[in-house]
Amino acid sequence: MKIQNVTMRWGRGDNYAYILTDDATKQSLVIDPAEPDEVLPVLKQLELAGKIKLSAIVNTHHHYDHAGGNEALSKAYPKLPIIAGKDSPLVTQTPAHNSTFSLGDNILITALHTPCHTQDSICYFAEDKVTGQRAVFTGDTLFIAGCGRFFEGNAKEMDAALNKVLGSLPDDTVVYPGHEYTKSNVKFVETVMNRANYPAVKKLAEFAEQNEFTTGVFTIKDEKEYNPFMRLTDPALQNVVGLSERNEVMAKLRELKNKM
Repeated sequence: MKIQNVTMRWGRGDNYAYILTDDATKQSLVIDPAEPDEVLPVLKQLELAGKIKLSAIVNTHHHYDHAGGNEALSKAYPKLPIIAGKDSPLVTQTPAHNSTFSLGDNILITALHTPCHTQDSICYFAEDKVTGQRAVFTGDTLFIAGCGRFFEGNAKEMDAALNKVLGSLPDDTVVYPGHEYTKSNVKFVETVMNRANYPAVKKLAEFAEQNEFTTGVFTIKDEKEYNPFMRLTDPALQNVVGLSERNEVMAKLRELKNKM
């Protein structure tokens, strides 16, 4: 499978849309095409070159900077389904938790409900049965070294989303978040996990310092090593925040991050 990121609102929201394509059939879907003026030209260029055949529009959640392009995309592609949570505009299909659908001949996609940032948040786990590639598109649930704000949920829900749902994915699953927030996330991580004691934090910090884009590089295994929101039982981290109950640790970490 091929994954192409499309940058949107760069310098304002640092959003990503993604185009996921099955190698064999060129069947493709576009994830979170919030800014039509930035996404549609890319789609049209790829179609003219014979590199994609767009078959669906997908949202990770209903916020404008993810689903705001649905109306324009549906006008450009009136026959395509819009696969998303119930609160996204013009949604035509809402997949159940752990339900699957295919893209082309070789890609199987699993919808993973991860309510917290919004109650309609869905992450999409894609696996290519030929190449063995695995990827997860996490919207505003999981960022590189961070997570989304708890706008419609609580610490318990984010713990379940990150550590039960996403944390149970294969370790080699590559993470594709909805925003490029890594540099700011690393600054927070280093206030609770000193890079001198966490080699994974040091590695991520150095990569983020040298690269503008960090999407599609790191895995679920990496997140478990440097993301404090996925290390709630780490004794050293618990000592820093002065709490040990996992929901309290999660809530405290989010509180501290919100203040930065």
